[in-house]
Amino acid sequence: MNVLSRLFTTDSIHLNAQASSKTQAFEIACQYFATKLQIPSDTLLSFLSAREALGSTGLGFGVAIPHGRIKGLQEPCAAVFKLLTPIEFGSPDGKPVSLLIFLLVPENATQAHLEILAVIAQLLTNPQSRDQLQNETDPEKVRDLICDWEALQ
Repeated sequence: MNVLSRLFTTDSIHLNAQASSKTQAFEIACQYFATKLQIPSDTLLSFLSAREALGSTGLGFGVAIPHGRIKGLQEPCAAVFKLLTPIEFGSPDGKPVSLLIFLLVPENATQAHLEILAVIAQLLTNPQSRDQLQNETDPEKVRDLICDWEALQ
């Protein structure tokens, strides 16, 4: 188990999401989080969009980590969305994105929250783990891959 294990549940893994744009992907994720967190979807969307306006959260290799600091949120929350069709995301390598790990943290995020973001980035930039996540079709196995992954030190 790692720092990510408390953030992901099987219901936070969405492997057949349909979105034709970055905006639509954000809207779908915000609907999920709104239900889970009891925070209005449009509030969540405004925070995520504000962060994305600073620069793309696309890492390259078909993956992205949209994230934002959310006013009123008490604990970090995350979800995985694997899109059926890759979308343009403004990633540094110019490749479309099909795997997104959304991370929401409290507005006054601490160093621990930044470390969560760093671990997710390490997970997604590791070729073996990234390929496993992109190819896995079972939400429980995706959760296990994330929660059991250990960064190379």
